[in-house]
Amino acid sequence: MEFGTSLALALYFAVMLAIGLYAFRKSTSDIQEYMLGGRTLSPKVTALSAGASDMSGWMLMGVPGAMYVSGLSSIWIAVGLTIGAYLNYVFVAPRLRVYTELAKNSLTIPDFFENRFEDNTRVLRIVSSIVIIVFFTLYTSSGVVAGGKLFESSFGLDYITGLYITAGVVVLYTLFGGFLAVSLTDFVQGCIMFISLVMVPIVVLYEVGGFAEVSQSLQQVNGNMMDLWTDAATGKALSILGIISLLSWGLGYFGQPHIIVRFMAIRHVSDMKVARRIGMSWMIVALFGAVATGLLGLAYVTKTQGEISDPETIFIFLSQVLFNPFIGGFLLAAILAAIMSTISSQLLVTSSSLTGDFYQAFLRRGASQKELVFVGRISVALVAAVAIALAYNRDSTVLDLVSHAWAGFGAAFGPLVLFSLFWKRMTLLGAIAGMIAGATTVLLWIYGLELNNHLYAIVPGFIVNCAVIVTVTLLNNEPRASIVQTFQKVESEINKV
Repeated sequence: MEFGTSLALALYFAVMLAIGLYAFRKSTSDIQEYMLGGRTLSPKVTALSAGASDMSGWMLMGVPGAMYVSGLSSIWIAVGLTIGAYLNYVFVAPRLRVYTELAKNSLTIPDFFENRFEDNTRVLRIVSSIVIIVFFTLYTSSGVVAGGKLFESSFGLDYITGLYITAGVVVLYTLFGGFLAVSLTDFVQGCIMFISLVMVPIVVLYEVGGFAEVSQSLQQVNGNMMDLWTDAATGKALSILGIISLLSWGLGYFGQPHIIVRFMAIRHVSDMKVARRIGMSWMIVALFGAVATGLLGLAYVTKTQGEISDPETIFIFLSQVLFNPFIGGFLLAAILAAIMSTISSQLLVTSSSLTGDFYQAFLRRGASQKELVFVGRISVALVAAVAIALAYNRDSTVLDLVSHAWAGFGAAFGPLVLFSLFWKRMTLLGAIAGMIAGATTVLLWIYGLELNNHLYAIVPGFIVNCAVIVTVTLLNNEPRASIVQTFQKVESEINKV
């Protein structure tokens, strides 16, 4: 590994650990501070933290790789995600911030569900917590694997060593600094990702010789590369169902715990508009940069007759051949930032669920704040240990499972979140039945009927969940007066903003 590259990565790791130390000293005295940063996040930290925890390595590897192979037709996923993220800011973010505080100061999503429906049976909390713990442990494992492979392919280190470096740094700042550390590191990592996704396309465009040269090179590769309606990899026109499937990725935002928990932590609901402007600006520019990296990277490889074995490594390839070692190390740190920001968010959400939704709810209802923070830290370490163990098998079927987790969370939690925030008539039985129906539909669609290649599983899962929520709710009695009163208080607070 070049000295400059090593120096850049060492500086990156040092900054992450320093932020963890700062957060440890500032905001880990009680469980609300450890899990939600004391609800004191600024709009810019909220926005970039939500964006960085969302995109992961998909932003710097998945999108450029898809564009490299299939051309501009892959942009429909980015369009769907942009629309979904915007609607999430408009409809979910402000209401969730107000509602979680009024609903007995709920600190986790399962906590909110239980308090929203005054569920004395605790069934809703248990089911939603199990979904979070299982899927996020697997999600975390996939991120650790990605980090291990990055160190192996880019730095020549052993895969297992890469696993421990990636997981070790993330665990340290998450375990000690809690939510504030995760959010602040996500903010820094979001800035690194943003700069990298602006810098790389500009440099590649200059090296290729401008837009005319890019267009000529892409035409030379495949005449369909710039066609929105045709998959360049197969030469087939996109069907209506195909476009719906790509756009429907945006539905997943309403049910992603590691994203919407950021909205619960902003210092005041009135700051949400500023956060939305910052978050959406970041996302649009970053996605545009990722799209451009794939297309311009293909033009560069074609013109220079270069070779890459894996299209998803085009960002890595460009960072190493076009920049000096120090800048190249900074760009590789951007990929690590994308991976680590998501791992840390998933670790904390899973830890929050283990601590609040199981330990405090069922084992130690009278636990002190200090004890809960300690249990939260132990939970971070335990989840990370399981994730590393799963990651030892680099060919594990876990990776197949986590590729569908976005659909699973979106279909299980998305409608439940939306209806609980906007429909006061909704009942507990409707919530439980809808969540189970949505998750089950996704699993059957993918593994039983094997129809995921025809229509993305989140679409039928989301529709079935909505239908079940409405049907079961209307068959139930009206909700308790106290539930309606809390809902009306939320309406009143939102109308003041």
